[in-house]
Amino acid sequence: MLLIRGFEQRVAALYRDGEVPGFVHLSIGQEAAAVGACWPLGDADVITSTHRGHGHCLAKGLDPLGMFAELMGRDRGTNRGRGGSMHIADPNLGIFGANGIVAAGVPIAAGAAAAAQLRADGSVAVAFFGDGAPAQGAFHEAMNLAAVWRLPVVFFCENNGYAEFSPSSTQHATTLERRAAGYGVDHVSVDGNDAVATATVMADVTAAVRAGHGPVVVEATTYRWHGHYEGDPERYRSPEEVREWEGRDPLPAHELRLRAAGVGDDEITALEASVAEELDAAVEAARRSDQPAVATLGDFVVRARPERPEPAPVAPDAPVFRTMDAIRTALETELVEDERVFVAGIDVGAGGNVFGLTRGLHDRFGDRVRDTPISETAIVGLGVGAAMAGMRPVVEVMYLDFLGVCFDQLLNQAAKLPFMTGGAARMGLTVRTQFGAGRSSGSQHSQSLEALLAHVPGLSVVMPSTPADTYGLLRAAIQDPNPVVFIENRLLYGMKGPQPPADHVVPIGRSVVVRPGTDVTVVSVSRMVHEAVAAAERLADDDGISVEVIDLRTVAPLDMGPILESVTKTSRLLIAHEAVVPFGIGAEIAATVAREAFWHLDAPIERVGAAPTPPPYSPPLEQAWLPDRDDIATAIRRLTAT
Repeated sequence: MLLIRGFEQRVAALYRDGEVPGFVHLSIGQEAAAVGACWPLGDADVITSTHRGHGHCLAKGLDPLGMFAELMGRDRGTNRGRGGSMHIADPNLGIFGANGIVAAGVPIAAGAAAAAQLRADGSVAVAFFGDGAPAQGAFHEAMNLAAVWRLPVVFFCENNGYAEFSPSSTQHATTLERRAAGYGVDHVSVDGNDAVATATVMADVTAAVRAGHGPVVVEATTYRWHGHYEGDPERYRSPEEVREWEGRDPLPAHELRLRAAGVGDDEITALEASVAEELDAAVEAARRSDQPAVATLGDFVVRARPERPEPAPVAPDAPVFRTMDAIRTALETELVEDERVFVAGIDVGAGGNVFGLTRGLHDRFGDRVRDTPISETAIVGLGVGAAMAGMRPVVEVMYLDFLGVCFDQLLNQAAKLPFMTGGAARMGLTVRTQFGAGRSSGSQHSQSLEALLAHVPGLSVVMPSTPADTYGLLRAAIQDPNPVVFIENRLLYGMKGPQPPADHVVPIGRSVVVRPGTDVTVVSVSRMVHEAVAAAERLADDDGISVEVIDLRTVAPLDMGPILESVTKTSRLLIAHEAVVPFGIGAEIAATVAREAFWHLDAPIERVGAAPTPPPYSPPLEQAWLPDRDDIATAIRRLTAT
């Protein structure tokens, strides 16, 4: 507690003097809750934290020097200066991160607990959250998932009475205890300003959780002496209230307990002096450390991928299989070859997936193929936490459109945690999903949103077009050390093609020429590749136009090499995708070609895509909205006439 108090006091001064450049949220007054909660935890146990997480990190064993340096933005920082106060973490110590998004760490803790359950290693996860977090959907989704799966996780609430500036009494219609009861989860209250009481409760709770009794909510009543953030004018509470809680300071209270137990003045004075000396030395060492070199700006965004050659073409006389068979076979192969792999999602287990893609896998692999509640945030958060714990989760979001309800776990967690931890966080996560217009699925089940995902640094986005590529790219995605969103087109599930050998793996981030030509380059992806090839065949027969078709296969990272090489030869470029045209991936490809191959172009770059409206339900409207081979052929004729 002395270490946490002294750390926070020094951070307050460093922030005041401009040595800490970013946001700071201090936990002075809450030291006993952090220490008591972490007291029974071992190195293999995991915590997730909040934006007020310094105390949790120190209590779990993080080095003060690295933390000071991190807050100063130095390269010697715990996270190489990439995370700062709100994102401080050390996954090697089981500290899966403070988090700037309220309640975002709760599903990540559930994921770490699921990894512990699958490995049966006896470890637990503790999700710290404040009293404002139960207003977030992520909290409820994670709580329900943990209860359904009986995960070894403790939900630890530091109830300091305020959610930012608002009293807790104005934020919630019921108590946390009643909410826990609603999920069938036990609730334990404790005085969070009493370190021994908190440690005693947590020792009992973690023992029960380790024994497989399911999750528990612990609510520790405490108080933060400083404002929500440093510089907070604190108009929402009275000085008298603060002084009252300062009178319940956990440090003097514990000092009295030590004295009653026979600890003398000299020992207490020596302890205080040694902590102060350690912290002062850490501050000075952090000040002397270097800033990160500007040349390292791009470090830790994407982990190096395994070097893979392009596999040999699949023999045309190979057995025929469908895209849906490719998905099932790829999952089955990875489940057999890597015990870290597991599959989770809505109805992927006993139900075998809404399209039958995972049928039979649960019977063979048991709990490694798991049904989840309909809770996309919990599903993706499960994947993030399990990946950080060293597993290789494959989680399914049933429709690409549903990413809207769980985007934080992709945008701010999966994509950014490796970077914000200075490369320490593992994130071998695959998110399978599907899209596909043309069957009157309407505006919320038909969207092609790959550009939205490709715009997020750290995410890889894969969109195969053939059964063989589906098999090879899905295996590559599961083996990849980065978060990969694997987007299937459901209209291709029944498509047949030659089956590759079992060791067929296609490298991520490499486009390929699927039809050579000399007059026009057409770049496409997913189902639109087949529309482009069909248009090219028609134009060759009817107009004598030679069209080269390139299949991107991977949208992010984007492989421009074959595209630039082709444009240098043909001098004309068309990009065709199923997404709406404005701000789509075609714009990025066009901009790159205009910059890198402008003098080779003999005509303006053309784009073909969906109209800039939501996908319509009416079949005639949807047919008019969705691009096809006729639109591609018309655009190619226009290009060649220029």
